Amino acid sequence: MSPNDEQLVQAIAEMREDDAVALARAMLDEGRDPFDVLDLCRQAMDMIGKQFEQGECFLPELVLAGEMMESIGALCKPLIEGREGAAPQKHGKVLIGTVQGDLHDIGKNIVTFMLDINGYDVRDIGIDVPAEKFVEEMRDFKPQVVGLSGFLTLAFDSMKETVEAIEAAGLRDGLKIMIGGGQVDETVRRYTTADAWGANAVVAVSLCREWIKS
Repeated sequence: MSPNDEQLVQAIAEMREDDAVALARAMLDEGRDPFDVLDLCRQAMDMIGKQFEQGECFLPELVLAGEMMESIGALCKPLIEGREGAAPQKHGKVLIGTVQGDLHDIGKNIVTFMLDINGYDVRDIGIDVPAEKFVEEMRDFKPQVVGLSGFLTLAFDSMKETVEAIEAAGLRDGLKIMIGGGQVDETVRRYTTADAWGANAVVAVSLCREWIKS
């Protein structure tokens, strides 16, 4: 990691919003790949998420971190969309939310952003979402893919309950469910009976490309 990279990660992790946005803007102005900048943001957000899990930072810090991500994402988005071959049409629908009992939304926001710029119609239904709300939104939005996000270990039971609620509502046929979060792995995927898990937003986009043919 270069000194500039370290400065950006540190600025985000220390909640220095003005410095972080200025550093990201300078890197982009110098021709840095916007996906590289977003990946540095993800690394910083992972650090903040771990601090939250350990009780070293609290909800206001998570909110501020999310605002920084949105500001930097707004700088990156037009550069990504302006690339040759960027497709404006929507490829399919993805419903995403952080499951009940979990207020962590940084990873979810990054996945939402990445799916959006890759041409998917994404409905983000927020944090601490009960299983019944996922079912309600699915009936209205009719997505091909549902993404369940959660950082805390207590989210695993909520993910399982949400999948079970979707099945009980008769909405699982033809639907793909992916899960993600800081501690999610293949063992958690098997426990929840989701179709796949993703370590990061790039994997989430790849799964949607595989599942939604358009």
